[in-house]
Amino acid sequence: MGFADLSISEIAQDYNLPIEEVLRWCDELSIAYKSPQTRLALEDAKAILSKIHDNPQENAGSDCI
Repeated sequence: MGFADLSISEIAQDYNLPIEEVLRWCDELSIAYKSPQTRLALEDAKAILSKIHDNPQENAGSDCI
């Protein structure tokens, strides 16, 4: 399994989300982490990004019409 070179905190920052929300999704998706600076495996990062794109109303940075 490869690594995405993204941390939980970087994803939260890039998508204007609270770190707690991304950590909650990690727990929900059974993604192991030690801290918000944990680098994610590629498949784990893809799962979180999919979750973000499935919930655009929760993403303050996307006002898609």
